[in-house]
Amino acid sequence: MDRNTVTGIILIFLIFLGFSLYNNHRTGKFFEAETEYADSLYAAGNYDEARESYIRALNFKPKDQPTINKVMELNTRLGLRTETPQIQAATVTSDTAATASAMPVPVTDSNAYGVFSARVTGEEGLYTLENDLMVMKVSASGGKPYSVMLKNYTTHDGRPVVLFDGDSTVFGFKFFTVDNKPIRTDELYFAPVDYNGTVTATSGPASLTMRLEAASGGYIDYIYTMLPGEYMVNFESRFSGLAPVIPANTTSMALDWKMYIPQQEKGRQNEDMYTGLKYKVYQEGVEDLGGVRMQRQKKDVVSESLMKTDWIAYKDQFFSSVVIAEDFFINAAVKSTNANPTSKYLRFFESEIGVPYTHGDNSTVNMKFYFGPNSFTLMKKYDMQLEELVFLGRNIIRWINQFVIIPIFNVLDNFIVNYGLIILILTLIIKAVLFPLTHKSFISQAKMRVMKPMVDELAKKYPKQEDAMKKQQATMDLYKKAGVSPMGGCLPMLLQMPILFAMFRFFPTSIELRHQGFLWAKDLSTYDSILDLPFTIPMYGDHVSLFTLLMTASTLISTKITNPSGGQEQMPGMKTMMYLMPVMFMLILNNFSAGLTYYYFLANVITIIQTQVSRRFVNENEILKKIEENRKKPVKKSKWQQRLEEASKRGGRPLPKK
Repeated sequence: MDRNTVTGIILIFLIFLGFSLYNNHRTGKFFEAETEYADSLYAAGNYDEARESYIRALNFKPKDQPTINKVMELNTRLGLRTETPQIQAATVTSDTAATASAMPVPVTDSNAYGVFSARVTGEEGLYTLENDLMVMKVSASGGKPYSVMLKNYTTHDGRPVVLFDGDSTVFGFKFFTVDNKPIRTDELYFAPVDYNGTVTATSGPASLTMRLEAASGGYIDYIYTMLPGEYMVNFESRFSGLAPVIPANTTSMALDWKMYIPQQEKGRQNEDMYTGLKYKVYQEGVEDLGGVRMQRQKKDVVSESLMKTDWIAYKDQFFSSVVIAEDFFINAAVKSTNANPTSKYLRFFESEIGVPYTHGDNSTVNMKFYFGPNSFTLMKKYDMQLEELVFLGRNIIRWINQFVIIPIFNVLDNFIVNYGLIILILTLIIKAVLFPLTHKSFISQAKMRVMKPMVDELAKKYPKQEDAMKKQQATMDLYKKAGVSPMGGCLPMLLQMPILFAMFRFFPTSIELRHQGFLWAKDLSTYDSILDLPFTIPMYGDHVSLFTLLMTASTLISTKITNPSGGQEQMPGMKTMMYLMPVMFMLILNNFSAGLTYYYFLANVITIIQTQVSRRFVNENEILKKIEENRKKPVKKSKWQQRLEEASKRGGRPLPKK
């Protein structure tokens, strides 16, 4: 990489920075000018054009509540629907719009639901079922889980963690009656059975039953059962006395499940990266909606049709809501929609799930919910592969995390309270295990340093450009005679790379680090901001992370100390790249987990110490003496090379068989 290339990269970065600042400024100016113009139209009584102008302004600043209120007021004046305007069709544009778009449409025909028509209206109410870990509120409307709050966790700003909340959540069965009436239980009113206040699971299981009664005397019961100390909720649907209502050939029902995933963490970019819809294929593994290829394309809307599945999960960085089949779900149509970055939501997930159903006068459909943290150790005990909701990498990276890093981390967690110290000890253990490879790499680099004068002599012997091949061949012959491999220092480093990648996956998904402070970092699971910037730098963000700066500085120092001087003249661009890469990593990792950048900083410091220690015990004069002795020895030819030379002497005739 020459000087012009480096200059070009710097100029591109400055252009991106300038464009970002200009665009932010332009957006603000456009919004102010458009709203001012809309206000003038409104004052003149031109409501149609004023409404369109306000909506254009909201395309640039969709979360501006006064402007949203203006549009809703104009909707009323013009006789239009009074819900919040949809600004961008592909994404969730505002919290109000998000809630309104998923709410069931009121039924105007009182007979549309046949024997359930009397339950189109009913008494609103929320009913509580809880244990020592969570509180679930169930709504009379739809008999569905209205919200789930986890008692032992809070958001980044101190509020309780609520996995979902509000009427925007959809959960219910869809089926037809014998008189061809389409039934959606989510749009009907249930009533609690024997409810005398909050149902609490303390010493044993506790259940809450919600009933949807039919005019025929039959009913549907939703029975939610909790156990103390469990994030798993049993869900039983009983269809009693409905054999005359549901067609006899019904073998399955559609379960409609829709949910908005709220932002829980400070670092939205990092949380958004680990938010997604996953599912367990029946008798196979866990898959992501759309797979890796679709994720890389970062489409706003992704949908997929599934065959048999064991469970479907809506997950964010640290928490999941999972619906689990007793045997399997027959099929499913799933969909994920990205939320607008200004919304408090991350995704809108939708699933229409085919659930097996056995026709009869007393039919039951059994399922389970998991509402809880993405803890690898906790989820693994259920033996349902739920632990794969914790993304630890793939193949060897995942194996290292699962069978090495997590067991060591858990052992340390049992004895040490401070997670900063746990990361320090974990780093020391890893560096100690890898030290033989590190030392071997250092020895190889020392050999390259002492051979640099010899390589320089060859460069003087072949100064012309047309002699480049001769110089390269002579250099390789020199290394061979000296018994030195130019790649000897690279292989040990390559063997350490899986550990580095494993750490890259381990720390951002470790819920144990969530809200755990160390030094100036208040939360090791997200970035440690020591300075909030009034603007956003492309790639870097709108804050300064101190651990990221320390990681970058220590990487540059480590590179300077450990990098052999030999070979830099032959590949001057490599030296530039070695110092440019840490800066690139600083831009990328500024928004990542402070635990991750703290680990990389510690690893660099320990590497520097190991290098200094190794140098005290490595005598470069002895290495040079050994190399000189090797050069005087005749080069030992391999058996293969000997056979080739003998065949060449025979004029290409094959060697006689022994």
